[in-house]
Amino acid sequence: MSQSPFQKFVSKKKNSVIKEAIRQDKKKARKEKNAYFDKLKEEKYQARMAAKNKGNRNTAEKAAAKGINKPASQSVPVKNGTSSLMPLNKFLAHCGICSRRDAVTLISEGKIKINGQVATEPGYKVMPSDEVIYNNKKLFLTRNLVYILLNKPKDYITTTDDPQGRKTVLELIKKATEERVYPIGRLDRNTSGVLLLTNDGDLTQKLSHPSYEIKKIYEAKLDKPLTRADFDKIINGLVLEDGPIHVDSLAYADAKDKSVIGIEIHSGRNRIVRRIFEHLGYDVKGLDRVMYAGLTKKNVERSKWRYLSEKEIRLLKYLNASRNRNHPEAESTAVAEKKPALKKEKIQQKLTDKEISAAIGEAIPAGKKPVREREKKTVQPRKFKTHTEKKNFKNQQVGKK
Repeated sequence: MSQSPFQKFVSKKKNSVIKEAIRQDKKKARKEKNAYFDKLKEEKYQARMAAKNKGNRNTAEKAAAKGINKPASQSVPVKNGTSSLMPLNKFLAHCGICSRRDAVTLISEGKIKINGQVATEPGYKVMPSDEVIYNNKKLFLTRNLVYILLNKPKDYITTTDDPQGRKTVLELIKKATEERVYPIGRLDRNTSGVLLLTNDGDLTQKLSHPSYEIKKIYEAKLDKPLTRADFDKIINGLVLEDGPIHVDSLAYADAKDKSVIGIEIHSGRNRIVRRIFEHLGYDVKGLDRVMYAGLTKKNVERSKWRYLSEKEIRLLKYLNASRNRNHPEAESTAVAEKKPALKKEKIQQKLTDKEISAAIGEAIPAGKKPVREREKKTVQPRKFKTHTEKKNFKNQQVGKK
C-alpha cells in the first residue's frame, strides 16, 4: 500500500500551524546569518585595531631609540577633549557645531578663535592644549553621544537615583549604553509615553529652555466626559495658582467617548496637564505623552526603547532655531515703529500746497499756483433697470413722433 493504514486516523496540521513553523524557521535562519556577519565584522575590527596598535608601538620604539621621547612631566595637558592633532573644521564638526563644509564658512567669517586669536585656516591642526572658542563659548570634543527614545510605562520615575528605592527609567535602558545618560524633562510616576534620554548637555539645555517652545502632545483619560463649556474655557485660557496658561490645541480623541482628550501644549511647568483638568473639577485617570519635539512612540512598545536616527538628531538640534534670538522683542518693536513712520511720510508727500497752507493758517505763496483739484464724478442712478425697458421707452418715443 502506498499509504500507511493508520494515516486516516492521524489529524492533519492546520495551514496556520505550518505557516507559523515556516516563519519561525526563517526567523532562526535570519538570526544565525546576522550573528555570523556580526562576528565577521568584529574579527575584522579587532585585526584592524591590532595592526594600528602595532604601528603605534613601532613608532614609539623608533622615537625612543632616537631619544626624542618627552618625559612624563612634560606631557601636553588636554584642554579640548582631544588627545591627537585634528583639523579645525573636523574638530568643529565633532563638537556638534555644524558640518565640516559649514565649518569652513564659519572660519572664513572669523567667528572661530584659537587661544584668543581669530582662526583663518580650516586645515589648522588643533593641538590638545589649544583653546577653541565659538560664540564666546569654549568648545570641547565630545565623544560617544547617545540619544535614546523610551516608551515609559507607569510606576517608573524619571530620575537617575531615588533614595526611596523606587524603580527608575534607567533600569529599563541599562543594556542600551555604558555612558551616563539622563532624561530630558520629567514625566510623573503615573504618566507614560515618550521620554528622551541623552548625554548631550547642549541639546538638553535647548529642549528644556522655554524660549524654544517645544511642542508636546498628551492623551488624557478623564473620570467623566469633558463638557463643551469646560472645553471652551481651556481653549480660551485658564488662570492657575502659578499664573495663566494657554494650550495650543485641544480635541476629543474619540468621537464616541468625550472623556478621552488630546491636548497639545508647549509649557514645561510641573504637572501642568493634570492641573488644567483638576482646576475644572476633573480627575485624570490616565495620561500618556504621544509626541515630544516631533518624536513619537511609533513601533516602540511599552517599556521598550530605541536609538534615534541621524536625521532625528539633526532635526532636534535645529528645532525652532529661528525662535532663539538675542532680543526678539526689540526687533519686533523696531519693525513695528518703522512701519507707521513710512506711512506718515507717504501721507505728507501726497498733501498739496493748498492743504498744507490751510492746515498751518497761511496764504498760498505768490510764486506757486494753486493745485487744480480734480472734480469728483458723482455716479448717476440708472434710468432703466433692464435693456427691455430701455427698448420699450425708445419705441414709445418714436411712436409719439
